[in-house]
Amino acid sequence: MKVKNVMTEEVITVDNDASLREAAKLLRKNEISGAPVVDGEEVVGMISEEDILRSFKEEKSFEHDLWLPSPFELVEIPIREILEIREYKKLLNQTGKEDISSVMSDKVFSVGPEDDVSEVAEIMTNKKINRVPVINDSELIGIVAREDIINSLVK
Repeated sequence: MKVKNVMTEEVITVDNDASLREAAKLLRKNEISGAPVVDGEEVVGMISEEDILRSFKEEKSFEHDLWLPSPFELVEIPIREILEIREYKKLLNQTGKEDISSVMSDKVFSVGPEDDVSEVAEIMTNKKINRVPVINDSELIGIVAREDIINSLVK
């Protein structure tokens, strides 16, 4: 079976100058977990929910110390929790403003419309990726996700 028979032709793309917040909104709005990142017509990377979450986890995580409070500190605990929540919201907001180029995968594995689906499945499993852009004459014409391949098996 050929890629052109299973690919999704209407590709949702993210501009390379988009923020993480904009990319996340686009993914959620379209109910997808990842998309190609484009600079004009050229695919320059891939962005996924996992990339966005990994970025937040790696750079913005909180570390909590284990401690037993004294009776006086028990009064301070609610205040500390409020401050922590505010700081957490602030970090979430800052993360959302970051440019996606800092977290996207810039190594793009692409296929052509005449390639065999088994080749795409092999690329996905070997490279541990969930979607592959379909390129024809330097033009993005579709995308193949794992779901597309699985759906083709049950038709």
